[in-house]
Amino acid sequence: MRAQQWGRRLASVRGHRGQGRLLHMAAVVVWLAAAGPAPHARAEEPLPAEPPAESSQLEKFFEKEITVTARYKYLLALPEGYDTGTQRWPLILFLHGAGESGKVLAKVKVHGPPKMIEEKTRDYPCIVVSPQSPGRGWNPDYLGALLDHLCETYRVDPERIYLTGLSMGGYGTWMLAAAQPDRFAAIVPICGGGNPDDAENLKGLPIWVFHGAQDKIVKLENSEKMVDALKAVGSDVKFTVYPEAGHDSWTETYANPELYTWLFAHKRVAKQ
Repeated sequence: MRAQQWGRRLASVRGHRGQGRLLHMAAVVVWLAAAGPAPHARAEEPLPAEPPAESSQLEKFFEKEITVTARYKYLLALPEGYDTGTQRWPLILFLHGAGESGKVLAKVKVHGPPKMIEEKTRDYPCIVVSPQSPGRGWNPDYLGALLDHLCETYRVDPERIYLTGLSMGGYGTWMLAAAQPDRFAAIVPICGGGNPDDAENLKGLPIWVFHGAQDKIVKLENSEKMVDALKAVGSDVKFTVYPEAGHDSWTETYANPELYTWLFAHKRVAKQ
């Protein structure tokens, strides 16, 4: 019995002594924290940044001139009197839509100026050239080469070259005009779209844009974006929207005599 009492007293004394040591250590830690760093202590310097891991890919550059072959079949319509004189004539370059692409050139006659020439519903006082795209889309470099060929082969007035197209050809019209804006006297993109960033290149070019408000294939907003961008850089662009027309906004456009009066009134203005 006495042995148990002595054991409990010894444990109690040891416990009190242990608590005293802990309190003493805590007090020392608090005092050090309050005192702050020693007067001559130096802040730790940041560790130097690790060098970037060596890449297993090398940065290289390649440049080389190559030669490509531009190839188009096209419909050619010469104006009355072309063969009897030496004068130079205006040129309309017409770009068809996606449905007329391929290898059968006669498909190009289903819309636009080629159709009107074939059906003899309009006499064009100019050269009319309608190339056929072998696939989807138009290549502005190839079209530029075609224009070079036409100007070298036929008596084209270089100051009166006009560009127009519908749907895919409307896109091609915007694209080609943006790539070579100094080449054309005026352009007429119909139910197409382009890159608004090209507006600065196009701002000095006479442009008349047409689109159907109900177009579900190429939305009206595609033309609106181009017109807005052109107006923002000071272009005097014309814009006609047919409220009830769908994708076919070209039939009414190409049948409108006012279009040709406006078109042929323009000559290319050389930049100073």
